[in-house]
Amino acid sequence: MPFTLFQLLNGLTFAALLFIVASGFTLIFGLMRIVNLAHGAFYLLGGYLAYLAATWSGSFAVGVLAALIGIALLGWFEQQILKLVKGVELHQVLLSLGLALMINDSSLVMFGGDTFSIPIPEFLKGPMPVFGMLYPKYRLFVLLSGVVVFSFLWLLINKTKLGALIRAGVDDPETIEALGIDIKKIFVFTFMLGMALAGVAGALGGAFLSLYPTADSEILVYSLAIVIIGGRGSLIGAAIGSLAVAMLATFGQVLFPELSYFVIFGPMALLLAFKPTGLFGRA
Repeated sequence: MPFTLFQLLNGLTFAALLFIVASGFTLIFGLMRIVNLAHGAFYLLGGYLAYLAATWSGSFAVGVLAALIGIALLGWFEQQILKLVKGVELHQVLLSLGLALMINDSSLVMFGGDTFSIPIPEFLKGPMPVFGMLYPKYRLFVLLSGVVVFSFLWLLINKTKLGALIRAGVDDPETIEALGIDIKKIFVFTFMLGMALAGVAGALGGAFLSLYPTADSEILVYSLAIVIIGGRGSLIGAAIGSLAVAMLATFGQVLFPELSYFVIFGPMALLLAFKPTGLFGRA
């Protein structure tokens, strides 16, 4: 029983991290119809920025803030580039993939193939008692962060005027512009928010998953699986998809290590066969 509970907590904390990454991905891909395959590369770059800032300042909070602001600004730059191929998904895929490869090669030159771990504050180090066992404090902090991000995004999208404009702008941008609202600025903000979430996830994930050259491709594959399972453009779907993928990955690696990827992508393939839009997606 303690082993099962421990793995369950591992799955929940991993799900929280995956949700922060996938929520940014679903904002860009699901709501704005932009296929951004550089999302994983920006996750890794956010982790490296956080590592540099946290090491230089001695503050984990400064590292997270540096990743948030730095990746959001780079997201603005990428969004300007993607405007050149607006509406052509294949061109978006190729352009963002090329950008991801450039970021990966640049990161490899700057940081080499070594593994880095972002230093965390003293109060988050070590274990604490949870349900009669000891569990790392930092992982629980990541779980709390995922809940906070979900609450913030849900309120933003469903309870604010900005969220209503984002949803309406996706379905009918011409009408929104006819009302005198600059939907292009709103879309720029949305893209930067999605990228900022990738940067924050890189900072959080860099402290317990660590940072290494192939981390970006792994996190991107998980994000794609989450959006496919949960449904494109659905925040609830991203949360449920993150939970499903994280639990399958956690228990699959323990129970069926030689089939760990099949445990994740097998159910995803079955879901696509019977419900191509995902659990909460719209046609």
